[in-house]
Amino acid sequence: MSETATEQVLTTKDGRPLKASLARALRREKLRALVLIAPLLIFVLLTFVAPIADMLFRSVENSIVEDTLPQTVNALQDWDPSSGEVPGEPVFAALAADLQVAVDLKTHTRLGSRLNYEKTGISSLFRKTGRRVKKMTEPPYKEQFLKADKKWGQVDTWQTLKQFSPRYTDGYFLSSLDAERTSEGLQMKPEDEQIYLLLFGRTMMLSIAITVSCLLLGYPIAFLLAQLPLRTSNLLMILVLLPFWTSLLVRTSAWKVLLQQQGVINDFLVWIGLISDANRLVMINNQTGTIIAMTHILLPFMILPLYSVMKTISPTYVRAAKSLGATDWTAFWRVYFPQSVPGIGAGAVLVFILAIGYYITPELVGGTSGIFISNRIAYHISSSLNWGLAAALGTLLLAAVMILFIVYDKIVGIDNVKLG
Repeated sequence: MSETATEQVLTTKDGRPLKASLARALRREKLRALVLIAPLLIFVLLTFVAPIADMLFRSVENSIVEDTLPQTVNALQDWDPSSGEVPGEPVFAALAADLQVAVDLKTHTRLGSRLNYEKTGISSLFRKTGRRVKKMTEPPYKEQFLKADKKWGQVDTWQTLKQFSPRYTDGYFLSSLDAERTSEGLQMKPEDEQIYLLLFGRTMMLSIAITVSCLLLGYPIAFLLAQLPLRTSNLLMILVLLPFWTSLLVRTSAWKVLLQQQGVINDFLVWIGLISDANRLVMINNQTGTIIAMTHILLPFMILPLYSVMKTISPTYVRAAKSLGATDWTAFWRVYFPQSVPGIGAGAVLVFILAIGYYITPELVGGTSGIFISNRIAYHISSSLNWGLAAALGTLLLAAVMILFIVYDKIVGIDNVKLG
């Protein structure tokens, strides 16, 4: 009788097995939860994941050469750039056939613009040749191309074509690292052309300086707000939030008025006799202006996390330390400060990540020595239209941030970062 009871399957009121009913109910709950988060998930995919994926793809995509000159790319496979001679007649014949089609489709100018990023003058070469290629109906094609433009007789032109003929390329990343691939192998660009490594280093150093300055200014303010009565701290908090209600462009322009040599700050220092009129301080169009303006703009992002954490620190801890004989400094440093470290971590991460991505403020007050790598990314997106290089620079910047984030996690611990 006991064995019969053991083998009996538990069922619901309608006779269905209890285990199957529970599994069905669990699936229904999971589906309901998925439906609830679906809008947010779709929003994140469209606005965050998809742009990053597109950026990563653009940084290596290079199909325009193969799509525009398919016969030429195939014919160039047997050509060796190290020979020091331009390709033979078959390659020129393939180029003539490809260009005649490209001119009809008006794609030869886009190809010239793409290759012009790698070698100056190729854009005009394709435009000039495109106007004459229709007349090239009979061989020898090589002589006709050389007559159209002497650059077709230069090995560098053909080397550029062959180097960037694959559908995927590392050329954008090499340019982002101030390097290039030549007939002699991988080399760094001449010193007068190396700008991106300098900008990456400057961006990191200035972002760290801005983060530190925000911490030095924001910690005392957050500490004061946390110690004051709630009514008073709420009134003062309005002053902290006031910059959020003012346009970023207006705030940056205001600093231009304040910091210039004939500006308010210099006029005040001259008036009180601290400096002479002939020795006015240069605080604009340099790194000093960038640090000052961006510290002012990003300071609330440091104060708010610090304040929210400090409000959770009970004052009884400090009073207990003082009752045990600790001085004011010892009680603060040994008891209060360690409990505020999570707020420091949250504020530092927030300010640093925002700082490395700013480009409007450095553009207006940084001059040539205070701009960030983000300014070059914006330039390539909006002006030079070299989206591949902009994507490569953005990818490297993203990788640098992730590496620093991992290092921060190893040293401080991401679990110690909180907003209250």
